[in-house]
Amino acid sequence: MISVILPAHLRVLAHCGAEVQVALDGPATQRAVLDALEARYPALLGTIRDQETLRRRPFLRFFACEQDLSDDPPDAPLPPAVVSGAEPYIILGAIAGG
Repeated sequence: MISVILPAHLRVLAHCGAEVQVALDGPATQRAVLDALEARYPALLGTIRDQETLRRRPFLRFFACEQDLSDDPPDAPLPPAVVSGAEPYIILGAIAGG
């Protein structure tokens, strides 16, 4: 099981708590985590990634083990600490302004 921490606006859409668990059926990658998350919480479909291109939405960032994974390839393996459940996979809503 992978622990995923969601930002407040996605929690409201999914009707869930701050941290959710997803099970993966294959390699632990960002794509697999997001696929499992969207399957478990269909209201999130299209909110984290564009439905056609599957690219990350501009104001969301992905973190794990104090590393920004936002620009990593979607099929790159997640850090072992995330796979083991020791660390969460974090989806963070970015803030912009001036």
